[in-house]
Amino acid sequence: MLDFHVEHASLSPLLMQRAQKIYLEQFDSSKMYLLEDEVKGIESLSEKKIEKGIERYKKNDLTDFIALNVLVEKAVERSRRWREEMQKELILSTEGLQPVHGETYLSYAKNRQQLRNRVRKQLIRILSKEKEESTQQAWTPMKREKIFSFWESRFNRSEERYLSSNKIGEHQLAYHTLKALAKSLDAHTAYFSPEEALEMRISLNKEFYGVGIALKETIDGVMISNLIPGGPAEKSGQVEIGDQIIEINGKSVKEMSYSEILISLKGDGKSGLTLKLLSRESGKQKEVFLKQEKIELLEERLQYTSHPYGDGHIGVLTLSSFYEGESAASAEADMREALKSLKKAGPLKGVILDMRENAGGFLSQAVKVAGLFITRGVVVISKYSDGEIKYLRNLDGTLHFDGPLIVLTSKASASAAEIVAQALQDYGAALIVGDPHTYGKGTIQYQTVTDPQARVFYKVTVGRYYTVSGRSTQIEGVQADIVVPTIFSPYKIGERFLDYPLTSDTVAAAYVDPLTDVDFRNRIWFQKNYLPNLHQPQDRWQRALPTLRANSERRIEKDKNFSLFLKQQGERKRRSPRSFQRICNPAWGHEDLQVVEAINIMKDLILCQKDSA
Repeated sequence: MLDFHVEHASLSPLLMQRAQKIYLEQFDSSKMYLLEDEVKGIESLSEKKIEKGIERYKKNDLTDFIALNVLVEKAVERSRRWREEMQKELILSTEGLQPVHGETYLSYAKNRQQLRNRVRKQLIRILSKEKEESTQQAWTPMKREKIFSFWESRFNRSEERYLSSNKIGEHQLAYHTLKALAKSLDAHTAYFSPEEALEMRISLNKEFYGVGIALKETIDGVMISNLIPGGPAEKSGQVEIGDQIIEINGKSVKEMSYSEILISLKGDGKSGLTLKLLSRESGKQKEVFLKQEKIELLEERLQYTSHPYGDGHIGVLTLSSFYEGESAASAEADMREALKSLKKAGPLKGVILDMRENAGGFLSQAVKVAGLFITRGVVVISKYSDGEIKYLRNLDGTLHFDGPLIVLTSKASASAAEIVAQALQDYGAALIVGDPHTYGKGTIQYQTVTDPQARVFYKVTVGRYYTVSGRSTQIEGVQADIVVPTIFSPYKIGERFLDYPLTSDTVAAAYVDPLTDVDFRNRIWFQKNYLPNLHQPQDRWQRALPTLRANSERRIEKDKNFSLFLKQQGERKRRSPRSFQRICNPAWGHEDLQVVEAINIMKDLILCQKDSA
C-alpha cells in the first residue's frame, strides 16, 4: 500500500506510533477493557524504540505488535473474570433493575474500579434491554442465565480473535497488524478480511448470489428477520419471517459461528442449500431446499417519485450510492431510465436529486450521473503523488434534463456524491440545498475489493480529486446555496472529525479542457468534436438565489413542524448518532420536511424562471 499512497512512501516513526495506538483502539474502541496507564506506555515510546520497531517489522518480525497483543490478552482475561463474577450475582439478584442509559466512553478508565463499573453497567444494560423486549416471558434466574450465556458467546467470539493460544488468533495477529498499519496512513486507507470485502462488494454492486434471507441472532437462536422480495426464499413459499434456522446442509448452526452462517448462505449461483427450520407458526421442524440465485437489492437502488405542479410535475430522485453491478444495473442507467419515465408521464418542470444519505461509490458512475445534466466537459480532476493530473470527462454530448435542478445534500453526503453536487454547482446546472456543507471527503482510493482475481483486499488513498472549478471538497465539503437543516445537522460528522485526514488544496480550473492527458493520436478528434461543444458555465438558477433564500427562511420560520424539528435537533446536539437512518417524527406533520421544503424551493425557482423569461 505504501507503493501507492498519495503522501506516505515508507513506514516512518510517525506511522509506526500511530499504528501501535490504532492496534489497541481497534480492539477496545468502546474503552471497556484497557486502563489509561496501560495505554500511556505505548503512546509515549521514545523515537529510538520506534525506529527499532520499524527495523524489526521490515524483517517480518512482529515483536512490537505481539507485545501489544499480550496486553490485550491480559485485558481479556481480566474482563472475563469480572463478567463471570458479576453475572453470577445478577442472575441470582432479586432486586429490580435500575434503568442504565447507554454511555459512550471517550477515554480509557483511570483505575480498576472505574473499569469494573463500566463492565457492570454494560451487563445491567444488557439485562434491561432484554427485559424490555420480552415482557411476555417470566423474568427468572434461568432466563437471565440464558441471556448472559448468549451475550458471553458474542463477547468471546470477538475476543478470541486476539488470543494467541487459539489458531485463529495467531492468524489474526497479522491481520490486526496490517489493519492498524493501513489505518495509520490516512482516514480512508484500510485492509479488509475476506468477509469484510464481501460485504463491501455487495454494497458497491447492489447484487449478490444467495437465498434471499436476512438473519438476526437472538438468545433463542438464529432467526429469519426478513425475506428479500423476489428472492428464492420468498418464492418458495415455505420460509417465513420468525422461522429459526436449525441446520444448514445437515450441519447444526450451534457448531458454526454467526459469520460462518452468513457466509454459508451466499454462493456462486451454481449450488443450493438445504435448510432445517423450526417454524414460527407451527412450532414444528421442516426442511427446505433453496437454489442460490442472483439477488438484486432493488430497494437500495435509485427510487423516484412524482409531485404534481401546474400542468406538469416535479420529480424527486433518491440516490443512496453510486453502484455498478456485473449486470446492467448502475446508478447512471437507473437515473437515465427514471428521467425518461418522468418525462413520459408529463411535462417535467423540475428535478430534485436527493443525495442526503449518499456516502459515495464508484467514481466512474459519479462522472456519468453528472454527465446527464451537462453536455461535454471535465467533471473530475484527479492529482496523484507524483504530481500527475488526469481529467475525467463527460463525452456523451446529450442533455438528459436541462430544466431547474436541485441537489439535496447533508453532512452525510460524501465522496462521489460531493463530486456530483459540486460539479453541477460549478457549471451552474444545479442549486445545492441542505446542511451548510457536506462531509468533506475529497480523496481517491484504489481498491481490490471488486477485483474477482484479488486474494488480498484493501483500499489505499492514491490521490485527491477536484471538480472543474479546481476546488477540492476535502475537509470543507460542498457549500449549500440554500441552507435547509437535515437530521444530521446537529452532529459532528465529517472528514475534519476523523483521525489523520489529508489536507485540502486547489488546482487550475478546467472549464477550457487543456487535454494534457489525452494521447496525441486522439487529440485531433477531441479538438474537432469535443472542445467546440464544451458545456458553458451559467448562472440562470443562481440569479434567483436572493429570492429563493428569503422565501425559504420565511417558510421555515413560520412552519410549526419545522420549528419542532429544529428544537429537537438542538436537543440532539448533546448526543451522537448511532446510525445514519432517517428519523421521522409523526409530530412534524410531514414524512420528510427537507424534501417538502426542496419542492417549495423548486416551485419558487420555476416561477422565477417564468418571470425572467
